[in-house]
Amino acid sequence: MKKSVKDLGEIQGKTALVRVDVNVPLDADKNVTDDTRIQAIVPTVKYLKDKGAKIVLMAHLGRPKGEKNMEFTLAPVAKYMSKVFGEEIMFIPSVEEAPEYVSKLKDGQIALLENIRFYKAEEAKDDDMTFAEQLAKLGDFYVNDAFGAAHRNHTSTAKLAKILKPAVSGLLMEKEIRCLSQALDNPERPFTAVVGGAKVSSKIGVLENLLDKVDNMIIGGGMAYTFVKANGGKIGNSICEDDQLEVAKAIEKKAADKGVKLVMATDVLVTDDFSGNGTNKFVKINEIPDGFEGVDAGPDSRKAFADVIKSSKTILMNGPVGAFENPAFAEGTKAVLAAIVEATKNGATSVIGGGDSVSAAKKFCKAEDFTHVSTGGGASLEFIEGKVLPGVAALDDK
Repeated sequence: MKKSVKDLGEIQGKTALVRVDVNVPLDADKNVTDDTRIQAIVPTVKYLKDKGAKIVLMAHLGRPKGEKNMEFTLAPVAKYMSKVFGEEIMFIPSVEEAPEYVSKLKDGQIALLENIRFYKAEEAKDDDMTFAEQLAKLGDFYVNDAFGAAHRNHTSTAKLAKILKPAVSGLLMEKEIRCLSQALDNPERPFTAVVGGAKVSSKIGVLENLLDKVDNMIIGGGMAYTFVKANGGKIGNSICEDDQLEVAKAIEKKAADKGVKLVMATDVLVTDDFSGNGTNKFVKINEIPDGFEGVDAGPDSRKAFADVIKSSKTILMNGPVGAFENPAFAEGTKAVLAAIVEATKNGATSVIGGGDSVSAAKKFCKAEDFTHVSTGGGASLEFIEGKVLPGVAALDDK
């Protein structure tokens, strides 16, 4: 277990250097269109504020590639955060000017540093610690609350924690690690994983790691057609990775050897026009006609998926089971989410693990319908794969 902000002693008057993830979407007028990530860091910032610490937040926005590109300035985010916290957030325009600004901070005051990715050294792959040492001078201790960036081996997420001590997790980071670890390492059974998304290749690590842990695995979304083709089925124009056919067979064999029940779609919604305006019909998954592609789970599959989910005590969802972005192809993903919500109401633990699953969960449900909705796309994917996240590894152990 890693130390968290709750393990710090007296911090009144000390400066907390806090890495957060406020990489939020902005519209053309630079207005924040979804503040989920900002709301997620509120508990940590309030905790530090209530303890009388001075707070310097570091974050990135987009991919400015080490250049000072004002299209990616965090100034509008600081303005929005001022409304969220009900006080003006001091905006620090550069790392070079930061010491002067930080020296003026009062106890409990919050500042946000300009986009840390304006500096090439932030993402540098070398062992040079000069930039980390420059940042370390801005705080008395380090807090990482940016789970969404914890899989990055960057200066502000990993290197800094090696030199600015103590280095602890924020409350969001702590919750992410706890909820994902509990689901993976100590699940109440039966444990069901829903793995969706377009490609088998991007989820091999997830599938492999989960097969050692789950009782049931539901495979949905575009990756299902690679399994169907591997077993000789007709998939029409559906998405398929021909170089992964052997991998699909190996995953099926591993599941059989481990006694894991693999649940695949048996019927699917197919279309001859991906915009949804063509002919849409239900067919058996292994009998998709030429000129048609599978875009969603069919009614029989939805029921089969829901039955397995509702009889589970732990559910981890990583990926949708159809092209849910189009309302015409969203019913399968909606049915899976509705079953997870019902199971959660009946006492199951549910974790929605990053990326598209979170987008779908937000679109069709409320975050409080689930035990935990992860804020990290790539980070939660790598965590579920069993990889070590540099931003977590660098923090102090309890």
